[in-house]
Amino acid sequence: MEKDLKYAALLDLYGGLLTKKQAEAMDYYYNSDYSLGEISELMDITRQGARDFIKRGETIMREAEARLGLGARLQRLDRIRKNAESILQSGAGPEVNVFAERIIKETELIRNGEL
Repeated sequence: MEKDLKYAALLDLYGGLLTKKQAEAMDYYYNSDYSLGEISELMDITRQGARDFIKRGETIMREAEARLGLGARLQRLDRIRKNAESILQSGAGPEVNVFAERIIKETELIRNGEL
């Protein structure tokens, strides 16, 4: 089974939709980089059971992302922030810098759920 690391990020967003066992198996697999064998030992299940928890969790999170698009929105928000930071570093001038700083502050507020 090949790891697709996008699930590590999606786990932060959609982990609450998973059962405790699914979330635990996915955390071990994606965040701690454990093998299926190691997960099966830690969780006292079969290797196939560990794989099933992970595959089902991936499906749930993939479907949630397809419906809600939170991961894609956060990626776009990060690109906007990086562009604003580039403007600040370019020395575009004080008037432009004011707007770039506002953009950076707004993206942080949005990312933190304050807007």
